[in-house]
Amino acid sequence: MKKLSVITPCYNEEVNVEICASELKKVMSESLPNYSYEHIFADNASTDATLEKLRQLADKDKNIKVISNSRNVGPFRNMWNAMKSATGDAVVPLLPADLQDPPTVIPELVRNWENGFLVTYGVRANREESLLMRMARGLYYRIIKKFAAAVIPLNSGEFLLADKKVIDSILEVDDQYPYIRGLIAQTGVKSASVPYTWVKRERGKSKNNFISLIDQAINGFVSTSRVPARLALLGGFLLSILGFCFAMFTILSVLLSDGSAPVGIPTIIVGIFMLGGLQLLFLGLIGEYILSIHGQVRRTPPMFETERINF
Repeated sequence: MKKLSVITPCYNEEVNVEICASELKKVMSESLPNYSYEHIFADNASTDATLEKLRQLADKDKNIKVISNSRNVGPFRNMWNAMKSATGDAVVPLLPADLQDPPTVIPELVRNWENGFLVTYGVRANREESLLMRMARGLYYRIIKKFAAAVIPLNSGEFLLADKKVIDSILEVDDQYPYIRGLIAQTGVKSASVPYTWVKRERGKSKNNFISLIDQAINGFVSTSRVPARLALLGGFLLSILGFCFAMFTILSVLLSDGSAPVGIPTIIVGIFMLGGLQLLFLGLIGEYILSIHGQVRRTPPMFETERINF
């Protein structure tokens, strides 16, 4: 009997963990009865009753395993650590506790795996969220797909299924802030996609605020592509040429005039502010790469687990 590992990172999800465990158990028993499974809940130092409820769930069901972190390390590092403990023949790195990515899609992911696809991405073809957020996410996914070094399907996230060999391969990467979907895509293995509807959260409040979403987006961009730094180099080169041409034009204007200086002061002021703003933009962009290098070289303290259940 093949085994499936499903990982649910959670932080203050006391209203969702029981339903999440129940829904996955229902899907496994009804749609994948020939598979055994483990449901790994990775708790990110929740401050509510999440961990206590996970203890109760694990006491009743040995398929449920729990990892408790000493501090909140963010969703990606949390998933990464849990993936190291997965023992299944295939792994789903993310089944969210709020079930916005529905577990009913998992049997379709498994079928593609059985048909020879080492990776099957869940693709959020429809999103039950505001128009503004749909547009922002859509733009981001298109930028990532356009500039990433590997092919990452549009509108895909960590809700996917990967063969254990693929997971073991990416876990060999010593990455301080892993962009999991990007690392999986870079393996270049045979993959497929399954479209589904990303549903609206019904219980509780999302812990991914605007700042954390921006942080994750920048990390994904910097992790998968060198294009931004190259664009900054090219943009700076082109702007320096334009600046030189403008300087030559100013000198010629002075030499060919009747001796009075050209008016042009507003043009100079606009040019200074425009170039200054672009320089700050490019410096900020390069700074993100430097921060990424800094985080990789000068690491944060290692993750410490306070508790493990059913391992």
